[in-house]
Amino acid sequence: MDGIFGWMGDHDAHQDLIRQMGGAACLSPEAILQEHSSQLLGVASCSRFGKAGIHTENGLAAALHGRPRFLDADLASLARDRGTAAAAAHGWLRHGDRLPRMMEGSFALVVLEPLKKRAFLALDRMGVERLCYAESSGHLVFGTSIQSVAAHPRVGRHVDAQAIYDYLYFHTIPAPRSLYRGVHKLLPGQWVALQNGRIDSGFYWHADYTPAAPGFDAMRAEFRDLLDQAVRDTDAPSTAAFLSGGTDSSTVVGALTATRGSAVDTFSIGFDATGFDEMEFARCAAERYASRMHEYYLKPADIVTAVPVIATAYDEPFGNESAVPTYFCARNAREAGFGHMLAGDGGDEIFGGNARYAKQGLFEAYDRIPVLLRRAVVEPVAHLPALSRRFPLSKLKSYITQAKVGLPLRLETYNFLHRTPLDQIFTADFMSDVDPSCTDAALTEAYTRTASDHYINRMMHLDLKFTLADNDLRKVGTMTEAAGIEVRYPLLDDRLVTFANHLPVDYKVRGQALRWFFKEALRDLLPEKIINKSKHGFGLPFGVWSNQHAPLGELVGDSLSDFKRRGWIQPAYLDHMLTMSRGPHASYYGVMIWVTMMLERWLQAHGH
Repeated sequence: MDGIFGWMGDHDAHQDLIRQMGGAACLSPEAILQEHSSQLLGVASCSRFGKAGIHTENGLAAALHGRPRFLDADLASLARDRGTAAAAAHGWLRHGDRLPRMMEGSFALVVLEPLKKRAFLALDRMGVERLCYAESSGHLVFGTSIQSVAAHPRVGRHVDAQAIYDYLYFHTIPAPRSLYRGVHKLLPGQWVALQNGRIDSGFYWHADYTPAAPGFDAMRAEFRDLLDQAVRDTDAPSTAAFLSGGTDSSTVVGALTATRGSAVDTFSIGFDATGFDEMEFARCAAERYASRMHEYYLKPADIVTAVPVIATAYDEPFGNESAVPTYFCARNAREAGFGHMLAGDGGDEIFGGNARYAKQGLFEAYDRIPVLLRRAVVEPVAHLPALSRRFPLSKLKSYITQAKVGLPLRLETYNFLHRTPLDQIFTADFMSDVDPSCTDAALTEAYTRTASDHYINRMMHLDLKFTLADNDLRKVGTMTEAAGIEVRYPLLDDRLVTFANHLPVDYKVRGQALRWFFKEALRDLLPEKIINKSKHGFGLPFGVWSNQHAPLGELVGDSLSDFKRRGWIQPAYLDHMLTMSRGPHASYYGVMIWVTMMLERWLQAHGH
């Protein structure tokens, strides 16, 4: 994989250490490797796509991965002439820790000044890139992969039980935690500094949700200009686009077609399984924009092919099953001769497109019922023994139960780990090293850190972190890279994000209407069929197919059998999941089986 890595601190065999850290990160054989090391520090970069580099000058070393846009004209000129790492180094000398505020776009930035015993790290606002670090007795180790950091002899690969629990809860390991003890991941918009052995951190950017004065026509004009500019800036030679048939991917394809003035190559994945296929919507968009459409229908055997790719490509366990169609979509684009793809990720999280935004409004309304009325009438009626088990009072009872759980924890009431007592899922030894309340604390931290009191803005801010940065961007970015494709996200352009954040709340979610402004502003661009379609996603019929395709079923059985020996989950619970997945609940239990299977496959692939 591509990225940057290195350290600051005394180390004698520094050239061997560069190779050791690079090998742990599974660097791409065909990538260009730049390296510099001394007894005081080491920095290296590896990039097939020309988006990583290092620069050393006058006792300072800078490493940068991504495609930043420098707002300082001199630094922008320097970046064009000498590369982004050189611009970052000079920007640090000129602006110090204010430098990230003068950068937009995607970046993981590291500056080392060993003689001053100072180091500085920063991650882009949306978390498009990744960056992690470890500190030990004044030594700093960094990398875009946790594997390169853990390969340093001062760090090590010590699996954190809390990280395993977090993975099974979230299906990924959310920042700042990583799989390994002592290795920390930066959050979007965060900086970390080491000065004289002391670590400090903070945020150079916060999402500003201050609402602009409503004015649909003016906002629509500004939005369309920003959208066109974002698509134009992310376009490049040999660029195709994902096209799922959803609102976001269709918007990107439509805008790209308009800015180019010519047809776009699009790549779509279908599923021959009821309730999963959206190819009709992808074809609708392709017909509207006269795209050159490339279709591929995923088969159960493709999952068997993809599992080892996924297990190898990620630097820590990752359990989003839609990594499979993402990989095949990108692989097909690569085989067709393309080197870049545009993806529509981010639209839901900045314009208000996730169904839970509207659904949670119904629960939040319960708090607006006078307390006396709730306690004296509504709740007693809902709990009448003879009626509370009968429709519709059974629904009322469930509604009240959920409404009493405050946000953001209410969003996880259907989480697998809340459906069964933990002592029936996990072994006692495993739970002795785990604090289950950490997941609640992580959700609450991001939710309350939002610069807005409105629950919709707070949920969107939460999703920017957990749904987007920790999950969807990791899914798409890693799978496209594994396929040999560089991906870019026009809807996450910083200017577009800033604009969307300032939209009034009812421009995002109006009653039960999601993305109200976005859809109204694009009525001339998007097909009506896509504007009116319900939210679907990029799901995978894994649970159903694992019962129908023998090799896939064998892979599941072997993986869970191996996983039992780790002593983390009760063998009886794993057997229960398998039994339930073979009946009418195949899709529901298939999710947790996939997550567990991929954990085992990852651990084996990485020598654990």
